[in-house]
Amino acid sequence: MTLTDRPVPDEGTNRLKAIGFALGGIALFGLLDMQAKYLGSRYPVSEVVWARYAGHFLLMLVVLAPRHGRALIRTKRFGLQMTRSILLLLSTAFFFTAVSLLPLAEAAAIGFVSPLLLVLLSIPMLGEKVGWRRMTAVVVGFSGVLLILRPGGSLFTWAALLPLATAVSYSLYQILTRKIASTENPIASLFYTSLVGAAVTTLVIPFVFVMPAWEHLPMFASLGVLGGLGHFLMIKALNGAPASVLAPFSYSAMIWSLGFGYLVFGNFPDPLALAGIGVIVASGIYVAYRESVLIRARRKSLRG
Repeated sequence: MTLTDRPVPDEGTNRLKAIGFALGGIALFGLLDMQAKYLGSRYPVSEVVWARYAGHFLLMLVVLAPRHGRALIRTKRFGLQMTRSILLLLSTAFFFTAVSLLPLAEAAAIGFVSPLLLVLLSIPMLGEKVGWRRMTAVVVGFSGVLLILRPGGSLFTWAALLPLATAVSYSLYQILTRKIASTENPIASLFYTSLVGAAVTTLVIPFVFVMPAWEHLPMFASLGVLGGLGHFLMIKALNGAPASVLAPFSYSAMIWSLGFGYLVFGNFPDPLALAGIGVIVASGIYVAYRESVLIRARRKSLRG
């Protein structure tokens, strides 16, 4: 069979593959979060963050540098690349600290208000108009956070601010990523996040480094691999389907957080916390649905 004889995958096939890539990447991130919680309770969190970014950076040098060369660092928006990379580093540091102090599922769920914050931030930063449906979903989603934390409950401590800080940092990172998406190579954007994260944490590591036990070395070594492969699969996913199609599947991460939290750490949310998690997930999925509807409407109007 010649190349011209090969069947061309239709749009539905491409989307199914993209969803598969997304689900695979999310599973790797779930495993990464579990290992970060395990190691973060035994070693300085900054050391765990360093291992995650240093490993990711080395993986990119080995796998991508021979193929892409200088394209990895070619950018027209150097300042924005630096800023978004620092924001992603802060998001990682906040979240790794959060999971070292809080149950995995609850920390992950609170962090999932990021898409809701993105809706709010898109108004002043991207000039987007947000209708009453999405705004209502945002308000409902934040009520889910209150169900999880319950003022006066055991989780209502300063540590609960960390996943919220994660969500704010990650939302700002996504805003800047949107701003540079039309002009920047996504592989270069991925490289800058690993480069900046590795460089900043390497400056810190001499002051906090604790020699890992032999049995923990494989986990430290795998952090960067899991992060790098996870991001690679997400890029593959976005090449095959729009972000609006993939967004609802990101909430499959809660399955991993609940499962690892129970099986590895013996933690499982109580009924009210589960209800709060459900509210946040449902609100996020509805926001993704509304955005997909608006995107289709804009495309239809442009076609006349």
